[in-house]
Amino acid sequence: MAVWSTLLRSSGRNIPLLKAINTPIVTKTTQNVIVRQMGGHGPREFVIRPSRFQWDKFKDLFHFFVMVGVIPASAVVFCVNVFVGPAKLTPIPEGYVPKHWEYHRHPISRFLARYMYPSPQEEYEKYLHLVAEEKERMMLRKVEDEIKNKMALRHDYQSYYYKPAIGKYHRISKEQMEKMEAIQGTKY
Repeated sequence: MAVWSTLLRSSGRNIPLLKAINTPIVTKTTQNVIVRQMGGHGPREFVIRPSRFQWDKFKDLFHFFVMVGVIPASAVVFCVNVFVGPAKLTPIPEGYVPKHWEYHRHPISRFLARYMYPSPQEEYEKYLHLVAEEKERMMLRKVEDEIKNKMALRHDYQSYYYKPAIGKYHRISKEQMEKMEAIQGTKY
């Protein structure tokens, strides 16, 4: 490094190699274009523009999920429609009770009804349970309203000094008090 700096300072400024080393790399900047002169090939343009990373990433993920999801699903639907086909209506044999998924015509909807969705009977029983719980809540609200009405008619209410007792702590404090009385003797 020291050799080059001494050569530059010396009188050898007329040497073409040293002139090329001494010239700046970036010569001019205009709007969005940086012109660089390197290697003696003339000016090359480096255009500054916004990044396309998000767009390229979106396209890559979109193509990936199309390949992973849409193409296999389309192949399955095509094969089912071509090779299996829709169900045909036939009379029900004596003593046979059809399952809930057997009422669907298309094989894919039968598959979904059998393995993915709950049966209509199960849905109906869940609804009945919901109705029964709501009826119990309604009855409890009705009883609570009757109690509040009776308290209002009779001017019967809990006083401000009322504290509801919890049996566990009352029992513990009573046992402690009995132990203390047994040790100290009766106060009366």
